[in-house]
Amino acid sequence: MTKKQKKQLIKIIIAACMMTLGIVLPSLTRLDGRIETAILLVAYVVIGGSVLSRAASNIRRGQFFDENFLMTIATVGALCLGEYLEGIAVMLFYQVGALFESIAVNRSRKSIAALMAIRPDHANVMEDGEWTPVDPESVAIGTAILIKPGERVPLDGTVLEGESALDTSAITGESMPGEVSAGSAIYSGCVNLNGTLIVRVDKPYGQSTVARILELVESAGEKKAEIEGFITRFARYYTPAVVALAVCIAAIPPILVNGAAFRDWLYRALTFLVISCPCALVISIPLSFFGGLGGASRQGILVKGGNYLEALARAEIVVFDKTGTLTKGSFAVTAVTANGAALEQASAARERDVAPGQELAADVQWRLLEIAALAESFSDHPVAQSLRAAYGLSMDTARVGSARERPGYGVEAEVDGAAVYVGNRRLIEESVGLALPTDPPGTVVHVARDDVYLGSI
Repeated sequence: MTKKQKKQLIKIIIAACMMTLGIVLPSLTRLDGRIETAILLVAYVVIGGSVLSRAASNIRRGQFFDENFLMTIATVGALCLGEYLEGIAVMLFYQVGALFESIAVNRSRKSIAALMAIRPDHANVMEDGEWTPVDPESVAIGTAILIKPGERVPLDGTVLEGESALDTSAITGESMPGEVSAGSAIYSGCVNLNGTLIVRVDKPYGQSTVARILELVESAGEKKAEIEGFITRFARYYTPAVVALAVCIAAIPPILVNGAAFRDWLYRALTFLVISCPCALVISIPLSFFGGLGGASRQGILVKGGNYLEALARAEIVVFDKTGTLTKGSFAVTAVTANGAALEQASAARERDVAPGQELAADVQWRLLEIAALAESFSDHPVAQSLRAAYGLSMDTARVGSARERPGYGVEAEVDGAAVYVGNRRLIEESVGLALPTDPPGTVVHVARDDVYLGSI
């Protein structure tokens, strides 16, 4: 709970206790009834003071007809009739409902605020010969910025130097990292995974991708659904009509009907005002849309406003971009095709260097997985992670010498003193010069050692 909500809860508890005290105390003691009245009036001020204040403030601005005005005239009228408990009870239940509304809205705001995590904290610019972190909003177009591995891209731009893989899931929903190099466009909000990049800023922060997304999130509640617009228009005419009817109920029967007591009909008019108050409609409709927007954001879904949420409710067919939406986008090894003869030869060459007590994997498929996992042992790429997970055994990374990631191709590494290539068809054909057969469906990783093709995964 926020401080404001805790304060409101304390008021509700105090008012409820005082109302109970005002009911019970006179029956248990011989106190004057005026003390009971004083206790109940204090309880009314405690629980209804904020409503009275808002009503007075709205009246000064010329806004007479809203739920605060109706609650005020109905409960003050009840007090004037001596029905203190009714007046306090109406205010008490109203404030309890307002507290629940505030808690629900606060939870939705927290969910929406979670999306704000895509906002970059700083941008690294060159100042006095050093890269210095500054506010992204202060960086001018054309400035070169440095983006280190693990940092979020602060501004839209073009890569000047470096190669890397980018996690674009926060922007595009695509779980597969995108490869960028010199000349590639790069968008704010993405995460730089492994390489160092120098980027030329092409747009100011206010026009960047992440700024536009945050603006959508913050203004989502302002885009009213059709039903919300109807409720607002409805309340504008409904409230004065209800007040006019209440006046008629209080004034006309005592004039036209013999024996009709003004006090009775005034009480009925005030009751009519309370039960006719449109706050249920005026509050619940926007609250339900706001709750829907917050609930969607908790699931990582950004809906741009209540009007789009209402359109989704009428949708009969939904077409999804599958990866990252219906599936997690995590890779898993499903098939291993090994060149047995080449792997036997590679294993025989290594047997001479195996320390006493060590064993070589007997299965050629495991040998292929082992070589690929070793080559990818220092990579954070999802494919590399899936290869290590499929191998499943502890690896002696001392067997790995130099290793280099080639974005868009794969990995080149030195394993057991030999050059190992793990990546796509282009890597093998360009680096090793081997012609490969057509890839089967799916993501295929080819493995070669020196100039010998070991198989595919």
